[in-house]
Amino acid sequence: MRARKLLAVSVALATGVLATAACGGDDSDGRNSDGSVTMSFWHNASTGPGKAFWEKTVADFEAANQNVKIEIQSIQNEDLDGKLQTALNSGDAPDVFMQRGGGKMAAMVKAGQLMDLTDSITDDTKKVISEGSFTAQTIEGKVYAMPVAVLPGGFFYSKDLFAKAGINQPPASLTELQEAVTKLKAANVQPIALGAKDAWPAAFYYYFFALRECSSETITQAGQTMTFDDPCWLKAGQDVQNFAASEPFNNGFLTTSAQQGAGSSAGLLANKKAAMELMGAWNPGVIASLTPDQKPLPDLGWFPFPSIEGGAGQPGAILGGVDGYSCSAQAPKAECTAFLNYIAKTDVQKAYYEAFNAPPVNSEAQAAVTEPHLQSILAAYNQAPFVSQWLDTVYGQNVGNALNTAVVNMLAGKGDPQSIVDAVKAAAKRAQ
Repeated sequence: MRARKLLAVSVALATGVLATAACGGDDSDGRNSDGSVTMSFWHNASTGPGKAFWEKTVADFEAANQNVKIEIQSIQNEDLDGKLQTALNSGDAPDVFMQRGGGKMAAMVKAGQLMDLTDSITDDTKKVISEGSFTAQTIEGKVYAMPVAVLPGGFFYSKDLFAKAGINQPPASLTELQEAVTKLKAANVQPIALGAKDAWPAAFYYYFFALRECSSETITQAGQTMTFDDPCWLKAGQDVQNFAASEPFNNGFLTTSAQQGAGSSAGLLANKKAAMELMGAWNPGVIASLTPDQKPLPDLGWFPFPSIEGGAGQPGAILGGVDGYSCSAQAPKAECTAFLNYIAKTDVQKAYYEAFNAPPVNSEAQAAVTEPHLQSILAAYNQAPFVSQWLDTVYGQNVGNALNTAVVNMLAGKGDPQSIVDAVKAAAKRAQ
């Protein structure tokens, strides 16, 4: 999914470090009998340029480090978390894997499943990745993942379809968003694509309404205490219910997937079948893979989730994360951390941006970003007074899944705003 920043030692330096580390190694730390190392690597780019990027990046690293072999497994985003959790719990975790952060990462740290990377982050990496970018990957002062991309959320939209409906400016308030929905319907355009089959895209609406209704202190405290007594949590559910009552979503949104095929919510936007989609900043790359020519959508625009009158949330606050990569606790430390520093390199980060059409975390690589929608995303992220991870990530897998499911149930007519709050409270109690 959602997938939520970088530079490292040079390849030559990494080669020297690894050659030294390999000498005298044994099978106890994952080395083969000849001193070489084989590592497993899981990521969520299952198709297109993203998958090709990781294949080339791994091949380049292996070429510079002859004693290292990396076995890649690309896993569909919606399947990754479940498979990873199973692998971690069975003691057969991949050496390197995608890390979403938040409560999910905290649970892995508590279980002793992650490698502490704090002392392995090179000075070169620190020069191009800000200290703040490591925050989402840090617990109690220790870093457990290398950030790779800035992935805040907002609305991606087709400028052509907006123009067709007579919408001259992106909506800045909830009232303006509702007016845009009405205009798009009048122009026979499906206003908003939603892949509720995967649950989390539907829950994004609750997350963002909560961000607007709840203060940043309430959002932060809930992630720490797992208490949801503030009235703003119920108000957020009421906002979702009221917004959905205007029928802004595509036909069949409850059975529509988010990112798989032309009929997915991303595919509807890519093929001009819907005007906009609320999604994280990985979306341009997904959309590009689903256009008829498999190239970036030329009229793609972006705007932040609108403001809400009377909400306690800080204006400009944003949701979204910093996607990263972790090493498992049992991975060969020198080789695994060298690979993470390698993917932080400026040239690798530029290639990441080109492959995924997503803002890289490396400050030097960010200078290569030219698309107006990505520049808008970076500006909103850098200016935000408060940034929260996706709420299901913050709360961890069990509570997060309960939240996501409860939102979908309400949209399907099987619940109400109070049932969302009740479901989250019940899941939090069970998790204690």
